[in-house]
Amino acid sequence: MKVAPRFGPGHRVLVTGGAGFVPSHLVDSLVARGCAVVALDNFVTGSKDNVAHLHDKRNFTLVEADVSDGLPTHHPALAERFDAILHMASPASPTDFATLPVEILRVGSVATLHLLDRAVADGARFLMASTSEAYGDPKEHPQRETYWGNVNPIGVRSVYDEAKRFSEAATMAYRRYRGLDAAIVRIFNTYGPRMRPDDGRAIPTFISQALRGEPITVHGTGNQTRSICYVEDLVRGILLLLDSTETGPVNCGTEHELTMRQLAELIVSLSGSDSEVTYVTRAADDPEMRRPDLTLARELLGYEPSVAPEDGLRRTIEHFRERLG
Repeated sequence: MKVAPRFGPGHRVLVTGGAGFVPSHLVDSLVARGCAVVALDNFVTGSKDNVAHLHDKRNFTLVEADVSDGLPTHHPALAERFDAILHMASPASPTDFATLPVEILRVGSVATLHLLDRAVADGARFLMASTSEAYGDPKEHPQRETYWGNVNPIGVRSVYDEAKRFSEAATMAYRRYRGLDAAIVRIFNTYGPRMRPDDGRAIPTFISQALRGEPITVHGTGNQTRSICYVEDLVRGILLLLDSTETGPVNCGTEHELTMRQLAELIVSLSGSDSEVTYVTRAADDPEMRRPDLTLARELLGYEPSVAPEDGLRRTIEHFRERLG
C-alpha cells in the first residue's frame, strides 16, 4: 500500500518535545516538506542544539514552554489553528524514570488531555507517540498490537509505561466519543545522532564507553534482547502513519534483534575500541526481549525499514565521536 503525503506547504504542525532526539528529526522532515512547524519544548531533556540549524527557516518556530501546564496561547505561533498535532514530549530513558518521575506522569496525562482538547478544537490530526514499553516485559514474542502487555503498575519503570498507556486510552476515548482524527504509534528501541550520551540507554552508553576506552557495562547476563531501529527509518514510519487515515496502534521499529552482549561487541568492533565487556546488576523490571511484529505497518502503511544495524551504528558512532571530541 502507498500512502500519499497529507501534510505539506500551507499546513501548520505542532510537535511537542520538538527539540528532543526523535522529535527533532521529525521536525526536520516536516520543515523540508514545507509545513509551518512549531516545536514546543521545555528543554528538560531536549536541546536547542538539536534544532539550531533550523533557526533561519521561515517555516520553523521554536517555543519554550511546558506542555503539561497547557499551551501558552499568548504566543502568536500557538494562537493560530493547527492542521496536525504530534505529541512527542516525554523524558524516555531509564535515567529519567528515576530523576523525572512526576514530570513523566504529567506529560503523559494532563499534557495529553490539553493537546487532545486543542486537536478537537482545531479539527487537527492528532498523533500520539506511544512506546513498546506499553507491552512491559512481554510474554508474547514478537509483540503484536493486539497484545495487552505484562506491565508492573508500581515498578520503577511504571511512571513511563503507565503514562503512555493512559495516553493511549485517552487518545482512543477522544476518537470514539469526540470524533477526533487520531493515531497511535508504538515506538520500539530507536537510536541515532542527537541522542544524549548520558541518557542511560544501551546504545549511547556503549558508544560513549567504547570511544573513551572504558569497560562496556552490560546489565545482567547480556542475553536479553532488543530490536534496534535507526532514527531515519522510524521517522519515515511515523510520517506514513501521520499521512494515513489509520488509527492504530501501529508498531514502528525494525526486526533487527540482538542480545545486549552482541550489541556491545558490535559497537566495540565498529568503533575500533579495545574496551572489554563487563557485567553489572540488571535493573528491576528490565524486559527480557523486545521485537515488534510489523505486519500492520507493512499492510496498512507500506512501511519497510531499510537501514542495517551496522550502517546505522557507524553513523551514530561518528556523531558521538565528533560530539565527544
